[in-house]
Amino acid sequence: MPETATLTQRVLRHPLLWPVLALLVLLLINVLVKPNFFDIRMQDGHLYGNLVDIVRNSAPVLLVALGMTLVIATRGIDLSVGAIAAISAAVACTRIVGAGDEGALTTAVLACTYALAVCIVLGAWNGFLVSVVGIQPIIATLILMVAGRGISMAITDGQITTVRNGWFSDLASGYVLTVPLAFIIALGVFALTALLTRRTALGMLIEAVGINPEASRLAGVRSRTIIWTVYAFSGLCAGIAGLVIAANTNSVNANSLGLWIELDAILAVVIGGTSLAGGRFSLTGTLVGALFIATLARTIPNIGIPSELNYLFKAVVVIAVCLLQSPKVRALFRVHRRGPSVPALAKGAA
Repeated sequence: MPETATLTQRVLRHPLLWPVLALLVLLLINVLVKPNFFDIRMQDGHLYGNLVDIVRNSAPVLLVALGMTLVIATRGIDLSVGAIAAISAAVACTRIVGAGDEGALTTAVLACTYALAVCIVLGAWNGFLVSVVGIQPIIATLILMVAGRGISMAITDGQITTVRNGWFSDLASGYVLTVPLAFIIALGVFALTALLTRRTALGMLIEAVGINPEASRLAGVRSRTIIWTVYAFSGLCAGIAGLVIAANTNSVNANSLGLWIELDAILAVVIGGTSLAGGRFSLTGTLVGALFIATLARTIPNIGIPSELNYLFKAVVVIAVCLLQSPKVRALFRVHRRGPSVPALAKGAA
């Protein structure tokens, strides 16, 4: 019995309990509204269905959220990821269109490589402003958030650039062993990030910088290098997400591509249990948070919420999930479940 009680307490105190339960509740609501929600069919050698669409659509948010997780773990924030995604798509699409052989594999590979290199430089620029110049992260990244849209508009001359390259399109619409390629790419980045942060000292160093930057510096940790690295990685993740989003439509609209994706990424990180105060982070929690955001986006039209109320409904659901994760709210639930304390009962009897 004591072992069972201890196991129950561990489950109830696990930081991923409420995000996973919230995700399951969303799925249950969809099943109640549409009994065939879980149906998956095989067509032309590929899997199709609501769940397949959810994992595919979660890929850009997951990619951006992975970089955001490490940035937030260092007490930072990156508001420029949406603009970096737009720049990545703009650079790749314009190079593909301007190539001699627009539909060639080498054209797509070189364009994507060049775009991702630009994104790493942009992320490193954010890291430079934060770690070397000493600008607050929200201000440093806000600069690129605003300027980045102008840069992407300048690259595309303010026009919607359309590409005709099947290899590039496969980033969003392709499949590998019946699984969407976009989600496989996101899972690959997730696995690589987990390997580097949990199987090496990098994760511990990131958490040390986030918990106490000055103490970590005095202990010999190169906090500037760590901060610079995580912002460059965030830029890389945003760049990959931008390529996936552009490949989904075979075009880039610099004015709207990746718009507000930084907010979804931050929500995914927070829902996953990573504190905005920095320190310990959870990549698995970020994965659950990204799936929650994608499932919520699919749930809203399924249950008939008017389009003009989408953002309001989304905000209410996210607030509810965050409240369930709050230590103070959990403490209130525990007190209510156990009833008043013994001293309080004695005082009432007197």
